[in-house]
Amino acid sequence: MSVPRQVSQDLEKASSMVMTARRLLATGTTIDLTALEGRIKGVCDQVVELPRDLGKGLIPALEKLIGDLDRLAEMVAERMDPPGAVAPVPGRTIDGNE
Repeated sequence: MSVPRQVSQDLEKASSMVMTARRLLATGTTIDLTALEGRIKGVCDQVVELPRDLGKGLIPALEKLIGDLDRLAEMVAERMDPPGAVAPVPGRTIDGNE
């Protein structure tokens, strides 16, 4: 028995969406991750419903997807708080006065 085609296709689409999001973010483009979140949730819901032996066959693809999502999360975090940015000190103004 093999993994249903729909699950494999949805997993490939999710991976493609993550890679596209990473490319866009790298160029400075603002991205909306809502569609990606929905796609990932859909894939996870499908995988959970698979018989254990079929789900095991997806482990390498799922591990790759998780790694890609981790890299995307790092990129988003850097975008929100770039390296070298100084965090504000509570009680001080931007010129250092209290």
